Amino acid sequence: MPVNPGIQYQLAEEEFNKADNIIDKLKALQRMYATVPKHKGSEGLQKEIKAKIAKYKKLLAKEKQTKKGSSHLSVKKDGDACICILGKTNVGKSTLLSKLTNAKPLINEYEFTTKMPEIGILDYKGVKLQIIEMPAIVEDYISIERGGFFLGVIRNADLLIFIEGDDYKLIKNELEKSDIKKKFVVYKNDIGKLKENIWKNLSLIKVYTKSKGNKIDNRALALKKGSKVRELTKEIHKDFFKKFKFARVWGKSVKHDGSRVGLDHKLEDDDVVELHEK
Repeated sequence: MPVNPGIQYQLAEEEFNKADNIIDKLKALQRMYATVPKHKGSEGLQKEIKAKIAKYKKLLAKEKQTKKGSSHLSVKKDGDACICILGKTNVGKSTLLSKLTNAKPLINEYEFTTKMPEIGILDYKGVKLQIIEMPAIVEDYISIERGGFFLGVIRNADLLIFIEGDDYKLIKNELEKSDIKKKFVVYKNDIGKLKENIWKNLSLIKVYTKSKGNKIDNRALALKKGSKVRELTKEIHKDFFKKFKFARVWGKSVKHDGSRVGLDHKLEDDDVVELHEK
């Protein structure tokens, strides 16, 4: 007998796939179990969901246990995206952070110099990207002091950076133990190329704005790929959306620079937009 899950199950499954933390994944799994049709043909699926629920409950308990004593700690998300540098000790994480950002982390030849996350901001063509160097990855990372806190920071990141020549297998294994699946880029001693790869893998576009007769703003707005002028106006201020009349666009999304467009015009990376109000 086919399972034929209904729309509520499918929505819960979609929430599970999109969730980026253990609690939200657990809630989605519980909704999946509650809405899956209960008959002989779905017994295998029911068993699979229950096993996942048990797995995430164990992960949650372990992270909570290792977070004891670290409850006062937090890393506030800053900028348009968050990227974590991961690696074993003495692979050049601190040096890379200092090259990418304004941060001045302690750099030494001895092991385990970084005890807590080190944070800097990368200005990439007007977009602000938060770069976080994480303490060295070791076996059973979740069980080290503040391991649960560190994994929580990694879980909330939008992208990871590995360093060429590092032990990728160890890093991936430690992330998989906590069910963390993130896109990553590899630094190969070329900062310019790394910055480009970071941007390409963030699924964002940068859009610049200008007022009529004025220069283009240096600060870009970061929007999700596929965003339209509608999303741009709301990102700037709700009044722009309410008072919107039309926009002129320069860039890849139009055939002719300065083309007049409406709210449903889809924007591309590096577009320049001039908004006109009623």
